[in-house]
Amino acid sequence: MDAGLTALLGAAVGSLTTLGTAMLTGRTAARTQHEQWRRQHRREACATYLGALHDRDVALDAVRMALRPESPDLRDVDAKAELFVTLARTVHRAAEIVHLEGPSPVARAADDVARASEELTAAVRRMVEDARAGDTTRKAADTALTAEREHALYQAVKAFRATAATALGSTDR
Repeated sequence: MDAGLTALLGAAVGSLTTLGTAMLTGRTAARTQHEQWRRQHRREACATYLGALHDRDVALDAVRMALRPESPDLRDVDAKAELFVTLARTVHRAAEIVHLEGPSPVARAADDVARASEELTAAVRRMVEDARAGDTTRKAADTALTAEREHALYQAVKAFRATAATALGSTDR
């Protein structure tokens, strides 16, 4: 084989190797960028969900506070309950985004939060209905029940945060 042909083949092999390396590097960079983009969307979905949960929980606390007096102001209770319902819808919409963005362990943790929230809300709803009816027979028991369910909700939210942090690759846990 003459030196010219050897040089030409060497250049061709070198060019193909360089092209292959460039393609592989480009694919790796694209994959990394996509993973970062995906993680950012998941982080935003989780943060929005947690923010909506917080706002809704503050509204629920306001309903519970309005129910504390022996004879609560029903207009105040109703206004606060209406705000709570509005914020609960916001939480539901935010949870739907968490489900869309995933991953599944985070979506399941959001479902656990929803169940705990529904149990607390049902107890508070009953307290509102009893207040409207002027029935105070279950007030002490329901107050204790809501405290217990509020703790269960807190635990579910705490588990959601931990699951989301793990899924998002948080290293400070």
